[in-house]
Amino acid sequence: MTITIGAAVLALAVSAPAVADPGQPGSGLPVADNAGTQQADEQQSDAGHSGTGHPGSGHSGFGRATLTGFASLPALTFVPGSEPSGSQLGTAPVNGVTPPFAGQPVQGFSGIVRRHDGTFDVLSDNGFGAQNNSADFLLRVHRVKPDFRREKVAVLGGFNLSDPDRHVTWPLTRPDRKLTGADFDVESIVRTIDGTYWIGDEFGPFLLHFSSSGKLLDAPIPLPGVKAPENPSLNGEQPNLGRSKGFEGMARSVDGRTLYPLLEGTVTGDAAGTLRMNEFDLRRRAYTGKRWTYRLESPDNAIGDMIAVDRYRFLVIERDNLQGDEARTKRIYLVDTRHADLRKTLVADLLDLANPRGLGGFGETFRFPFQTIEDVVILDDRTLGVLDDNNFPSSAGRTPGKPDNNEFITVRLSRPLQADIRVYL
Repeated sequence: MTITIGAAVLALAVSAPAVADPGQPGSGLPVADNAGTQQADEQQSDAGHSGTGHPGSGHSGFGRATLTGFASLPALTFVPGSEPSGSQLGTAPVNGVTPPFAGQPVQGFSGIVRRHDGTFDVLSDNGFGAQNNSADFLLRVHRVKPDFRREKVAVLGGFNLSDPDRHVTWPLTRPDRKLTGADFDVESIVRTIDGTYWIGDEFGPFLLHFSSSGKLLDAPIPLPGVKAPENPSLNGEQPNLGRSKGFEGMARSVDGRTLYPLLEGTVTGDAAGTLRMNEFDLRRRAYTGKRWTYRLESPDNAIGDMIAVDRYRFLVIERDNLQGDEARTKRIYLVDTRHADLRKTLVADLLDLANPRGLGGFGETFRFPFQTIEDVVILDDRTLGVLDDNNFPSSAGRTPGKPDNNEFITVRLSRPLQADIRVYL
């Protein structure tokens, strides 16, 4: 079944008391100040939905968003005591950095999980941008803690991803079965109620289920009818999805029962610039057959991440493939699975954030001009956390010729999302 995603523009409503992150003293996390509540899913109303213009126009009642927090992790940050990496990048300098590297870079944040203690789990992607140059990059989940007062991000530890129980039936890169960027391109992550992680891969595309310590628990689950060029089961079959265009975004439903993985690329035969979002039942470990369509503002764009707001609504990052002064589209949209008009609500333009406090040493307008922006998390009903994927050492969107840092910003929306209270649990 194919259903189209439309936009929702909700009327303002009275917000409940704040749902603040308890954190630890001095964590620097912003104070939640209008966290919304949502009535039971069955009682949700369509009141307040509106929108004009062509499908995907982004017309909405949200105004300009404001930067409320800025923290940065230096690009040249490596996992202590880790193995060398980058041996397949050559020896020519890239943005002033010369590979190979003495350790594993803490980079490429492509997914985020809030831990409710002031820390976050962030997922590194497949390494150095391609399957053929990332065999010595170990796939890893990092534990980080932003300090917005000091404008710094601390790395507190993390764990590598591995398959010791041999759930992967095709050959892996390493005999010790630690997973690398040549094995999977991991781009999205959620944590379920039992404390395990589900990760979306782009090479299959596959859904991957890991323990709380990073051990693969089940065989990779393919998406029926869709295969990327890197899929190990092609056997001469023609792929119908672009290279590394699999599950870039994935949300967990607010009731914890389903996953909603969203492809980054258009499946062959679908309309240009349309992306499939599928529904996966966690109890049955199977796709339900329900499918929605997300329409990009331009076929050249891509999505970066998604997260559930309530039973029907999701936030989605959409971006162009440009960086620095050339960047034109770095946006967060609110989308709704109940409507077929494909309209999207623009929630925040990341290239035009008000910055009245001059955070980060920037001017009154703050731009988040990175090529890939792949992390969004809801902190309270008007505050989002957003992180970039710095593609170390390749991207230089902040300063030409210098590898991008991993930046963690908080953005205050012009009005509440009225999110389901279960978003914060």
